[in-house]
Amino acid sequence: MKQVKHMKWWGWGEEGVFFNYANKPAFAPFVKKHLGIDLRPRQVDTIPFDASTVPDSPLPDALRDALVAATASDRVTTDAHERVVHGHGSSVTELLHVSRFDYGRLPEVVVYPETDDEVAAVLRACVEADAVVVPFGGGTNISRSLQLDPTEARPIVSLDMGLLVGVHELDTESGLARIGAGMLGPDLEEALNARGWTLGHFPDSFTHSTLGGWAATRSSGMQSDKYGDIADIIRGMTVVRPSGTVTLKPVPSESTGPSLREMFIGSEGRLGVITDVWVRVHRLAEERVVVAYMYPTWSDAVDAIHSIAEAEVPTTFVRISDAHETAFSLSTQKEAVTLKKKVEAKAQEQLWAFMRRRGWDTDQMCISYVCFEGSKGDVDGRRRDVALIAKRHGALTLGTGPGALYDQKKFDTPYLRDFLLEQDVMGDVSETAAPWSRINTIHDSVYVAAQDAFDKLGKQGFIMCHLSHSYHVGACLYFTFAFQAGEEPDREYATVKTAIQQAFVDNGGTLSHHHGVGMEHAPWMEQVVSTEGVNLMRTLFNATDPGNHLNPGKIVDASLSLYDQL
Repeated sequence: MKQVKHMKWWGWGEEGVFFNYANKPAFAPFVKKHLGIDLRPRQVDTIPFDASTVPDSPLPDALRDALVAATASDRVTTDAHERVVHGHGSSVTELLHVSRFDYGRLPEVVVYPETDDEVAAVLRACVEADAVVVPFGGGTNISRSLQLDPTEARPIVSLDMGLLVGVHELDTESGLARIGAGMLGPDLEEALNARGWTLGHFPDSFTHSTLGGWAATRSSGMQSDKYGDIADIIRGMTVVRPSGTVTLKPVPSESTGPSLREMFIGSEGRLGVITDVWVRVHRLAEERVVVAYMYPTWSDAVDAIHSIAEAEVPTTFVRISDAHETAFSLSTQKEAVTLKKKVEAKAQEQLWAFMRRRGWDTDQMCISYVCFEGSKGDVDGRRRDVALIAKRHGALTLGTGPGALYDQKKFDTPYLRDFLLEQDVMGDVSETAAPWSRINTIHDSVYVAAQDAFDKLGKQGFIMCHLSHSYHVGACLYFTFAFQAGEEPDREYATVKTAIQQAFVDNGGTLSHHHGVGMEHAPWMEQVVSTEGVNLMRTLFNATDPGNHLNPGKIVDASLSLYDQL
């Protein structure tokens, strides 16, 4: 479907976009030190698609006819490339296998509806044919919410939402907009910005993910300190089900029994298909500035960020990288080739030397970024407030230069994972949320758990962390880990990932702050929401989808588990 953008079939993002370490002189030595491997120059620019590696679709003729009747013949396809693109999400294990032409279970057919009525007709056709329906947005999910059950014998229909787009209504008096669920982040922001507004929701996947996907997985963007998580942003929605359509009006709050809005947010397609969403929007800020600070230690930085939250200083985002992530960030700095960059590099070296003379251990320092938005007066006042708090906790203010660089590169990180996979390195992320009183305990416990897992595998591994998404009662901790894969990458990955996830739960954290459950995190649901909580969810899914047609095997009763690999 030419009108709908998709990522490349074998990895993250667009063809021709890569992580390049050749212009980053400190990166290869960093990888050698922490992973024990010598990087190779990039050898793969693309992986040509070979349709002969894809089995023919066994789509029943009767179901094909019903889907065409529900939509149109040119929007129902069994094309091999389309089926592969729609047969997986973007978890590291999925991409590892797909890039090796190991596709797993694929959908029999991909359907592109244009209206709510067409979505409803597709769902009814699938229920009548006893087929499975999996809604598809941008394909960026990393918790295996899109991975298909390899034992599923019924036909699987991938329902691509890419034609349900557009800003349909904009209530400027209320700050509300009704937007098609299939709209990609950049298109959504461009349309709102043209009218002087913004949604303010910028997850790492922003460039390739959709509003409906954010809703279905309970997403959070990096600017949630100001704009809120997606659950805060969504005020109403339309959800199409096989038995009818749920319409939720956009209101600031309501007392109407258990919240249907909250029930659908994070439901991952198991309760129906989200087709459009009412969201709160904000006028574009007059000024936006990102300022960098350097703290002596992780504990100093955490205390400072907690103090900013307690003082209720209005920030757009506050982020701190621990010592490992700070060192990693410094290793990705580009080589200074211009006179200006050489002067800046020399100044940085002199600053580090000055800090060491003041007693800093520069191997323990932690960089922080704080974003301020508003009028010039508001921004200036908030910067002063944060600078005072940072100074009380021993920080040096680095200014807006590093902050601007961070703001420019914030959506590039996923390309690094593809590069590492080519180097036979498994690199992935795990994130949690916890009260302030548990933050340092979880941080330290995850490091221990990851190192124990690396030792168990007999591998040199690396882990790093940042804190983001601050709340009054706590924050999100986001860990990145990497190790060189061996002969059993699935088992090795599961060994490390399960250790980290269990450390979250054992030390007072949740299984995920914003990546959803899918199949990846389902094993920890009972430990997080209790056995009776899982029973309630199971009862809800069984009652509302008795035929198990709507993206089954996600959130609870997962058909695949990381523990299967151990």
